[in-house]
Amino acid sequence: MIIEIDFNSDEALYLQLRNQIILGIATSRFHEGDSLPSVRQLADSIGINMHTVNKAYTVLRQEGFVKVDRRKGAVIAIDVDKLQAMNELERELKVVLAKSCCKNISREEVHALIDEIYENYGGLG
Repeated sequence: MIIEIDFNSDEALYLQLRNQIILGIATSRFHEGDSLPSVRQLADSIGINMHTVNKAYTVLRQEGFVKVDRRKGAVIAIDVDKLQAMNELERELKVVLAKSCCKNISREEVHALIDEIYENYGGLG
């Protein structure tokens, strides 16, 4: 598993780890049913505290990307229902789009950027 953590970033380490795992799911590096490394293994390989990894796994579980199995540990389990995901996306996009408007980024530029990013995660279908 390749996880890239930026120790100089202002973003919390557990959020970086969470985001890397979500990006891994979106780009098919991780699939439904794949086991993630144990908290201790991942912490040791990245060089971060076990509590940080545990917090990332907890957030992923709460968001419906991971379930905890007694035998396998943390397992990719994408069970977020679409309506909940759409509501969350809307809340997050409102802020992102407001920032874009403040910086005079046009609707066309936003759409082009979304299309470009979305293509990286499986196309526009």
